[in-house]
Amino acid sequence: MAEPDLTLPSSSAAEPATVVLAGATGALGLLIAHHLRQRGAAVRALVRPQARASAEAASLRLQGAELVEVDYGQADQLRQACAGASCVVSALSGLREVIVEAQTRLLEAAVAAGVPRFIPSDFSIDYTRLPDGSNRNLDLRREFQRRLDQAPIQATSILNGMFTDLLTGQAPVILMGPRRVVYWGDADQPLDFTTMRDTAAFTAAAALDPAAPRYLRVAGEVASIRGLQAAAEAATGQEFKLFRVGSLSAFGKVIKLTKALVPAPNEVFPPWQGMQYLHNMFSGWPKLEPLDNARYPEISWTPVRAVLAPSRA
Repeated sequence: MAEPDLTLPSSSAAEPATVVLAGATGALGLLIAHHLRQRGAAVRALVRPQARASAEAASLRLQGAELVEVDYGQADQLRQACAGASCVVSALSGLREVIVEAQTRLLEAAVAAGVPRFIPSDFSIDYTRLPDGSNRNLDLRREFQRRLDQAPIQATSILNGMFTDLLTGQAPVILMGPRRVVYWGDADQPLDFTTMRDTAAFTAAAALDPAAPRYLRVAGEVASIRGLQAAAEAATGQEFKLFRVGSLSAFGKVIKLTKALVPAPNEVFPPWQGMQYLHNMFSGWPKLEPLDNARYPEISWTPVRAVLAPSRA
């Protein structure tokens, strides 16, 4: 038997990559941490002081993540938290102070610490194809995108369409009670859906992939409104009917009226924001293509019907 090569420490090959995860206590962040740990990565979860004693923080500890308490206004804290990492992943959620300003401070800390890669908190339809002003939250992501693209760091954005999970409640498209699929515009427009869990699994794989490109686009299922109708019927065994509310132009007017009546400027997801997102999807502008689902073949994708099945009466 040949003698082992002792030119390098035997432990070096076994050292896991360290990924810094911001927004780790959110629903998506917790899932990303889980999948990173499953892939053997060391997870350094950034938590705000007020979240350190939360149930989510306890869950991260149980998963084996290292918790680092940070103040996003303290550059030195952020830089020290990023030191030695191979990638920074942001799953932060919020408005301009978070998506633009806090992420910029995190980006600057990653660059200062010499981190080679950064994954921003995009996780959306393809905002790069939308006109300015068509979606407030995605405009903020575009603003941060411009800063990220000027930074000396390799960036990868994950674009996943709509979280399929929202179809069971927060996105009023499939109505289980009256068994209706509600839409505006064209019932045959292809739409992109990916579960939060599948998005997290793909993000974890991308975070450990030094060759990941600037944009990765995935969809657990591409389905039109008629496709959602078929999925709901397959999941429940009941008939669903389509209900076309009106044209996209009429939908735009409803959004403007809703925003005027209930502006809620400090809410991340007021009713009109969700309506903007659906209007974007129904327009077809932000359709994801080409899809990168096959980049990590070990990931299996969850169809819409599987998400709707637990709602079976």
